[in-house]
Parts: sequence; structure tokens; C-alpha cells
Amino acid sequence: MPLVIDTRVRPHVVKYLDAMGRGLVKVGMTPTAMTTLGLALVLFGAVLIARQEFVVGGWTVAAGSMLDGLDGAVARASNKVSAKGAFLDAAFDRVGEVAAWAALAFALEGQATNLLLIVVATGGAMLVPYMRAKAEAVGLPGQGGFMGRSERIVLFCAGVILGFIDVMIWIYVITVWITAFARFYQSYRSIE
Repeated sequence: MPLVIDTRVRPHVVKYLDAMGRGLVKVGMTPTAMTTLGLALVLFGAVLIARQEFVVGGWTVAAGSMLDGLDGAVARASNKVSAKGAFLDAAFDRVGEVAAWAALAFALEGQATNLLLIVVATGGAMLVPYMRAKAEAVGLPGQGGFMGRSERIVLFCAGVILGFIDVMIWIYVITVWITAFARFYQSYRSIE
């Protein structure tokens, strides 16, 4: 179960991302600025979602996530790829995901089932990259499943923008936990 966006889409668009990264470097952008700007936009989108402005909030979260996705291209173009930058990016990614889900929980106040599922979804969303990080710590790739960060963002934003929030939450919970389990199983089985 390979990640669809990372394994099938990204190789076809990386040259365009790198060209955008070079353009952003020319106007003075740094990888840290891109990461920070992306998070700021995601947080603003989360506020809009909390106010039940779902369409504009969803698009704002998507835009912030896309900006954040360019930080690697800016880092490569400016020759500033670093462990510190990768750490900051991973931390800000988690903050953005938690903020988006917390905002949706706030907007759906009083919907007990959805609120419980949001807690489960957020837990799964945090567990997926954790499984990868723990696998990488013991020398394994740790990837797999079909709900990497890009897929999670696309599903979340599509559900919020198009108004199928209830269905999106169920799909998200099921697929993110299958991914977390798949990553655990693959890595655990590979450890000698």
C-alpha cells in the first residue's frame, strides 16, 4: 500500500516545485520563512473553520499546507537543507494538523460522535509520522500505508470545503489507523 502522492505524484511535479523554490529564493525567501508562513496560514484557516466558515477555511488550510510543502524546494534551491529545518518542519506540520482538527471540533460542538471521532482521527494523524520516525531511528524506512501527510491534508480539506464532513471523518479515522497499523507491522516485522 504505497503512499499515492509521495510515490506517484511527487516524482512528476518535483521539477516544478524545484523551479518554484528557485524563484522564491530569488525574492529572498528562506526555508524557515516558508515553513513559518505555511503554519501561519494553516492557523488562520483553522480559525475560519472554528467560525464555521468551512469553504474559505478549508481553502486557507490547503494553501498554507501547499506553502509549507515548498520549504523543501526552497531549502534545496538555497543549499540550506538541514536536520534543524527538517525538525522544525515536522513539528510545525503536527501543530497545523492539531489546530485544524481542534478547529473542526470547536465548529461541531455538541456533535458527540463526531467529537469522539475527531479525537481518534487526531491520535491516528499523530501516530502515522511517529511510526515513521521510530522506524527511521532503527534504520528502517518507516513509510507505507495510504494516508501520509499529503493524503491527510487532501482528504481533510476536501471534506471541509465540499461539505461531506461526517463522511470525511469516518474515512479519515479508518484509513489513518490502517496506515498506522501497517507502518507498525512492517517495521516491527523487519526489526531483527
